Order: sequence, then structure tokens, then C-alpha cells
Amino acid sequence: MLQIENVVSDRGSRYAVSGGAAADEAEVAAFLKQLKRAKKYAKATHNTWAMLQSDGTQRKGDDGESGAGNVILRMLEREDLRDHIVVVTRWYGGKHLGGDRFRHVQTCVNAYIDALP
Repeated sequence: MLQIENVVSDRGSRYAVSGGAAADEAEVAAFLKQLKRAKKYAKATHNTWAMLQSDGTQRKGDDGESGAGNVILRMLEREDLRDHIVVVTRWYGGKHLGGDRFRHVQTCVNAYIDALP
């Protein structure tokens, strides 16, 4: 599991990104379970995620951050990153970010992709 913390901080909200290999729904569930074993991730406001399977099947979860899973999925498609889950975590800071939240999700995914070996 690759984790990058404190990728973005804006108006009190903080973002992190995590990811790793996941080829099917069971591996996605196992990854999310492992991530949330860390108390701070379990208590995060949102753990949005997406993965693109090698056969083209798309999976995503917004976890209350409407549309964020789709943003991650589109970026994975552009990079052709398959059988890999990417999770963007947000700890809400008390102020609505509007459309900026999608820009922050993109920043997190780009940081993750750049950190891949």
C-alpha cells in the first residue's frame, strides 16, 4: 500500500491519497478494510475510491463526496492504470469547498500516479 499524506490543505480540509493492487471487488473490500484499520482513516469524512479492472469493469465509491469517485476513475482511464485501487481521503474542515474539491481530488490522484515506481 502506497500512502501519501497531507497532499492538499484548504480551508481546514485535509487530503491524503492511498492505493495498491486490487483486481476484483473482494480485493477492493480488503484494501479499504486495511486502510480503515488506521483510526484516522476510519474517522475521515470521505474515503472516495475507484478502480479499473483489466477487463474494463469500472468500480467506484463516492463515500458521500458526490462525483469524486468518477473523477478518480476518469484519471485512471487516462493513465490506463488497471487492477489498481486509488483512494482519496478527506477530513472535512468545516467550510464547503464547492468545485475546488474536485481539483483537490485530481491533485491527489496526480501525486499518487507520480509516486508510482
